[in-house]
Amino acid sequence: MMSTAGDHEPQSTWPTPPPGGWTADDLDTIPGLPSHAELIDGGLFLVSPQTDFHMATMRLLEFALVQEVPEHLYVVREMTTRIDARNRPEPDLMVVPATARTGPGQTWYNPSDILLAVEIVSPDSVERDREIKPRKYAAARIPHFWRVEEREGEPVVYVYELDPATNTYAVTGIHHDRLKVGVPFPLDIELEPRRRT
Repeated sequence: MMSTAGDHEPQSTWPTPPPGGWTADDLDTIPGLPSHAELIDGGLFLVSPQTDFHMATMRLLEFALVQEVPEHLYVVREMTTRIDARNRPEPDLMVVPATARTGPGQTWYNPSDILLAVEIVSPDSVERDREIKPRKYAAARIPHFWRVEEREGEPVVYVYELDPATNTYAVTGIHHDRLKVGVPFPLDIELEPRRRT
């Protein structure tokens, strides 16, 4: 008896979304979901393998933030924020009050607790990092947002501040060799390659 092409194909192990898509609460309970998944408009987005640029830039910014933020603030790496029932994006870095930490089982932060969200743009996340996520962060009233792009192998940091009258971001600076800002706290980071580890 001749077999058909689909007789021996393994069944998919990917979870099937419910009608209307996933919810923010589902993100913690979907079986077999890889780490660093995020939910945008009810759809799951998984992280591609990390590039050296992304890793090095994340380490540079995280280390500098940990060293320079005031003591009452806390630097969060690769955790989600629950914007609403259908959106739990994962910024690369966030700065929150230390009091926003609820315990070792915490998996997300309220956007009202986030002072700064940082996205390091990857080839697979260009549209999300440049357009979709900043729009959602602004609508959620996160006051400060940084978008980091690669230019000739080095980071360029685009700094945005929320306009509370329109709930949109306005660019306040584009930083190439040095990132120096006064809000949401004073910060001075060398971005030059000789300083990166």
